[in-house]
Amino acid sequence: MTRPPSRPLVITDCDEVLMHMVVPFAQWVDEEHGVLFRMEDASFAGALKRKECGTPLEAAEVWPLLDGFFRTEMGRQTEIPGAIAAMVAIGDVADIIVLTNVGPDHQAARSEQLAALGFHAPVIGSRGGKGEPVRALIEEHRPSVAVFIDDLPNHHHSVALEAPDVWRLHFVGEPAIADKVRPAKYAHARIDDWNEARDWILARLTENIPAPAAELA
Repeated sequence: MTRPPSRPLVITDCDEVLMHMVVPFAQWVDEEHGVLFRMEDASFAGALKRKECGTPLEAAEVWPLLDGFFRTEMGRQTEIPGAIAAMVAIGDVADIIVLTNVGPDHQAARSEQLAALGFHAPVIGSRGGKGEPVRALIEEHRPSVAVFIDDLPNHHHSVALEAPDVWRLHFVGEPAIADKVRPAKYAHARIDDWNEARDWILARLTENIPAPAAELA
């Protein structure tokens, strides 16, 4: 027997959506690794350069730095203004799951980080494109309507391919990089302020209709 639809579901990223990340990360790699982070376009890896010579880091060097940051420095991160209050308001009418690309190794630490701010929600530490895990969550929860929130355009494309009925909100909460990231082509809206984003999300949940199909490349 088919299970009936459950409560609405909101699937949200964490870094630059709920928590500041690139600014404390930049401070840490400068202090501890002699690396400068200067984001001039949407490329995260291309923003990392050696202080002594200005050469960009190789792609294989980037994840070890990120892994080290998440392993020991998550205490440097602070809340994006209004994020937790918005999650509390949304949680009154929807289930919330945090889908964050810190990988399984840092899933528990991320959960503890958010719980310390008073936000308690399931956390999934994934890797790679978010389309497949979002689709799996939709199949598992069968929500009446769903919203996906992320700062990276590639994840909106991935979700549009795998879970096209999900509403997609492009949110970049870090002012230092927001103007470097163009609005995601496959998101339904771009909002970088939590007061406005909260209202947009609640409106989608209240309307309770699937997202319109997107023209996919």
